[in-house]
Order: sequence, then structure tokens, then C-alpha cells
Amino acid sequence: MKAVLVCASVSHGNTRRIAEVMGRVLAARVVEPEQIDPAELADHDLVGFGSGIFTGQFHTRLRDFVRSLPEGQRGRAFVFATSGLPELRIRPFTRPLVRQLQGKGFEVTGTFSCRAYDTWLPFKLVGGINKARPDGSDLAAARAFAERLRAGGAGQGE
Repeated sequence: MKAVLVCASVSHGNTRRIAEVMGRVLAARVVEPEQIDPAELADHDLVGFGSGIFTGQFHTRLRDFVRSLPEGQRGRAFVFATSGLPELRIRPFTRPLVRQLQGKGFEVTGTFSCRAYDTWLPFKLVGGINKARPDGSDLAAARAFAERLRAGGAGQGE
């Protein structure tokens, strides 16, 4: 299986750490959106798309990249994120990106999110939240998620 992870990690490297763990399991390279031509994704069996969450949305660079993808893409994809706050079941922050990828023709086989160090206002005033995250259990959960994907199953994380 040929895989790649497209990751926009900008604040504290949280999402990059998660991507690297998944990348090791999937034998996948981790790239920034600007480091890969959208047409190259067609050569991969599995593509991961991830970033930190900013005011309830994926990073603009990742959203712009997905928007630029040609329609009719084929293959499996998954979405991953790190966030200071948990994903709400009534309004999951992964849903819009999943729908956008499905609209491009991807079969989205899972999502993963975990809490992470966050210094966005107003959290900056108190030195941030989740200072020790992602921690060992978050990295283990990311590894288990990637192992399920590698085995061909659907992945669902935190």
C-alpha cells in the first residue's frame, strides 16, 4: 500500500507528531500541502489529511489544498486533527473536511482527533491548555488508528 499524509502543523508541532506516528505505521511520507502536487495523490492508495483546529476549522492551508484537488479523485482517505478542545458530537469539526473529500471522490475510511497543547486566546492568558499533550496515550491511539487503516479497516479515533 502506498500512502502519504498531507499535514499542516503550525503552532506547536502537535499535529506533526501525530502524523509522524501514523506515517511510521503506514510507511508513508508526511508532507506540507505546498510540498505535493495535488495530481500526485492519484498515485497513492491511502491519503491522510490533517491539521490543528483553529476556531473550529482545519487550517486554511489544508482547506485550500483540498479545495484545489481535481474532482474524480479515487482511493481511500482519512482525516486527523489535534485540538485544544474536544470534538463535539453535535458539530464535529472533522465533518466539513470529510464531506469535501467525499465530494472529490475519496472514500473516507476514518477520522482521528486528540487533544493538544493550545495557546489560542483566551488560553494564552493562562499559559495554554493541555500542556503535556499529545501524550503517550494519544500517540498510542494514533498508532492503533493507523494500524487499523493499514489492515484495510475503517479507523475511528478519540
